[in-house]
Amino acid sequence: MKKFFKKLGFRKMDEMEQHIAFKAQRNAFVFLLAALLIWTLYEAYKVFAFDAVLNPFPCMLLAAASCIQTFSQLIMTRNAVKDDEDSFETSPLLKIIIWVCVVAGVIVTIGAAIMIMGVKL
Repeated sequence: MKKFFKKLGFRKMDEMEQHIAFKAQRNAFVFLLAALLIWTLYEAYKVFAFDAVLNPFPCMLLAAASCIQTFSQLIMTRNAVKDDEDSFETSPLLKIIIWVCVVAGVIVTIGAAIMIMGVKL
C-alpha cells in the first residue's frame, strides 16, 4: 500500500510543509467562520426586515464549527501537556462549560425567534 501512495505522490511532510499546511487550514477556517457569520447576520436581517422564514442552518453551522474547533483544541492541548504539572492554563472544564453555554444561548435565541416572531420553519 505504501508503494501505491508513493506513486500517487503522497509522502510524509517535513516541518516546513506542515507549517504551510497549518497556515492554509487556519486561513480556510477563518474564511469559513467569517462567511457563516455574514450569512447568519443576513438571514437575521431578512427575518426582521421582511418577515421572511427563519433559516437556522448558517447559525447552526457556525456554532458547530466553533464547537468542533474548540473541543479539538482542548483535547489536543490536554493530550500534549497532560504530564506537565506546571501549566496554569484555564481549566478545560471551564472552557467546555463556556462553550456549552454559548451553544445553549444560540439554541434558545433561535427558539425564541421562532416562538415570538411566529416564524414557520
